[in-house]
Amino acid sequence: MSKEHPPHNPLHVPVLLESTVKLLDPKLGERYLDLTAGYGGHAERILSMTGNYAESILVDRDDYAIERLTPLSTKGAKLMHTDFVTAAKQLAKEGQKFDIVLIDLGVSSPQLDQSERGFSFTNSGPLDMRMDRRQEKSAKTLVNTASTEELTHIINQYGEEPIGLSRTIAKTIVASRPLSETSELADLIKHVYRGKWKKIHPATRTFQALRIAVNDELRQVEDLLLNLPRLLKAGGRVGIISFHSLEDRIVKRYLKEQFDSGYEAELLPLTKKLIVGSIDDVHNPRARSSKLRVAVKK
Repeated sequence: MSKEHPPHNPLHVPVLLESTVKLLDPKLGERYLDLTAGYGGHAERILSMTGNYAESILVDRDDYAIERLTPLSTKGAKLMHTDFVTAAKQLAKEGQKFDIVLIDLGVSSPQLDQSERGFSFTNSGPLDMRMDRRQEKSAKTLVNTASTEELTHIINQYGEEPIGLSRTIAKTIVASRPLSETSELADLIKHVYRGKWKKIHPATRTFQALRIAVNDELRQVEDLLLNLPRLLKAGGRVGIISFHSLEDRIVKRYLKEQFDSGYEAELLPLTKKLIVGSIDDVHNPRARSSKLRVAVKK
């Protein structure tokens, strides 16, 4: 397969940048680990403050992102082309520890804008949705092979659609196979809704559900959190940016369990209240659902 290159200068505004930098408080010489480096917006700012490129690591499973991170690697930052769980486990096993760890769980604007990636129902393209294009399972595979029961479960659990509507959408998908384009799927779902929707496009929740299932996102988040304390030095800070309620619920529960552990707690809160995207990102509609939680290692 020939390698496709990302646009020369895709527009990507890192979410909650100012709040993230303020709370993580990068200092000269500190080691930085970005487990979802994306197009490098957060990393570029933080590394400019620490100056410690040589001992910092940037991780992403998207080959487009890895290519866009090349300027930071030429300054000495190490790149890891893998998912954040694999990276976290490997680094923890090696005994590597960092002063700052950042995890941005969202889909980047360039991923949404590139129609060939298949994440967006507003840009027609192939049903793909793979964050790591090396994996075999795609949205096309899922919608064309999963049973009605499996699709109903995915749409209900990961898209948070009511069970009855989830079943109707699943049945419609199965009856309309084969499907290959995002626009086909979006139009099917619009037909199911029969015009009974206002601001939120009717395909939004189903596309979210399929993306989560294709990329195994929730299990990945759970596995990652278990390894977090092992990656931090004493006094090290971790920032976690989440977007939809499912992943944020996992992060919130994990940090609450940490905070409630008393003397046994490994992480302590640095944010007294949730930081939300509207604080920094009033001009970036996609970022307004973002939520930032920050903790420090004892």
